Amino acid sequence: MNSSMVIGQYVPGDSPVHHMDPRAKITIIFFFVIVVFFANSVASYGALALFALLSVGVTKIPPRFIAKGLKPVWFLIIFTFILHLVVTKEGNVLFSVLGFDVYSGALIQGVAISLRFFLLILITSLLTLTTTPIAITDAIESILHPLKRIKFPVHELALMMSISLRFIPTLMQETEKISKAQASRGVDFRTGPIKERLKAIVPLLVPLFVSAFKRAEELAMAMEARGYQGGEGRTKLRELALRKIDYMVLVLFTFVIIAVFLTRA
Repeated sequence: MNSSMVIGQYVPGDSPVHHMDPRAKITIIFFFVIVVFFANSVASYGALALFALLSVGVTKIPPRFIAKGLKPVWFLIIFTFILHLVVTKEGNVLFSVLGFDVYSGALIQGVAISLRFFLLILITSLLTLTTTPIAITDAIESILHPLKRIKFPVHELALMMSISLRFIPTLMQETEKISKAQASRGVDFRTGPIKERLKAIVPLLVPLFVSAFKRAEELAMAMEARGYQGGEGRTKLRELALRKIDYMVLVLFTFVIIAVFLTRA
């Protein structure tokens, strides 16, 4: 397992979450993203956090692997927290740091927004960690199937979304490899004036774009060689079907939603 980036990466496993119908997982994540914005109390955030952490535990994926893979977003979470401490001026002054007064309202809001951001990233990452790109494509196509009546290209949209998710870790690995190669040639990305660092990024972006277009061309040629002509008339090797575990998790998540709304401040 490559832990440099978990978003878009699939980790094979035999957990109940891996065996769930991808449509059930997408439905849960969709409503989780909505409900998390309604949470505004310790109890409501606690219910969502408990559900997310239990989901991580059931997947049997090492938490350390997930935490290390989320390193690229830790900076955004910490920056969001610090930004609220500096900008928000609500409540009582708790203490001062470097001439800035930190208010109680700023601390509460900073923790809430940062926790909300963390939960969103964590729960959405579980989809790609426990679901293959093909299963995600089939699930999205199944959910959006009614739109075919208005000639909406459902299969093509699902395929593009699946390929995009699949290539996120690939492009991140490619970026890391190119940056190390450039650094070994004396290119410095971390020190010096901002203008010089921006110039240093150009040798990184050019080969990255070339590599991305090359991979896209190779994928298109491979699909064409296999006779791919879109979703019309295609059959499925495995038909999606909701099972007992899917209904149980959906019912459990329904109780979580009810708990969030009942415990709102």
